[in-house]
Amino acid sequence: MEYERKKARLVNSLRGQGVSEKVLEAMKKVPRHLFVPEVHRDSSYVDTPLPIGYAQTISAPHMVATMCSLLELEKGLKVLEIGTGSGYNAAVMAELVGKDGKVYTVERIEPLVNFAKVNLKNAGYENVVVIMANGSLGYPAEAPYDRISVAASAPDTPRMLLDQLKKGGLMVLPEGDIYQHLYLIKKDEDGNIVKEDWGGVTFVPLVGEDGFRFQTKP
Repeated sequence: MEYERKKARLVNSLRGQGVSEKVLEAMKKVPRHLFVPEVHRDSSYVDTPLPIGYAQTISAPHMVATMCSLLELEKGLKVLEIGTGSGYNAAVMAELVGKDGKVYTVERIEPLVNFAKVNLKNAGYENVVVIMANGSLGYPAEAPYDRISVAASAPDTPRMLLDQLKKGGLMVLPEGDIYQHLYLIKKDEDGNIVKEDWGGVTFVPLVGEDGFRFQTKP
């Protein structure tokens, strides 16, 4: 019950920040504490990123809310996520796309792949598929996608991800190295790309062939 009270207080604090009510309702249903390492569990419903090991973090709730709102997620959509982490953002998106939708989420660090799978199973999400792969290349096997969410900063918009986005689709991702900005990318029905800048952010780097080319050690 204490977690439920903390979660309700967190969700209420996000109102009036440009977050859709639909996203807030989804966040009410997702037990974030199940996606946080036990040592940090008391801080599960504080609006801050938390370490999950391997130099990675679970994003702050307000950032998850912002990105999900920008994506305009609806029931039945097929979503690609790059950067699974602990699986929390995938769970929120799974709530939004519903049982008829699907979330494919890609993570390059094997222990986090296993961590996310356990977390998602324990939280009861069956419409999420966790894949260990190079996220900068997306997941061509299930392309194209209605929506793409990227939780790591790229030097530029990865061409492979753009190619896997459906016409009429939306992608949200951070770009930049030291100074990063969050972008909403729209692909129109003719395949033209429009980018909207949603301000400064801080994310871990997207590592791989179509990201930053250095290899960090997990």
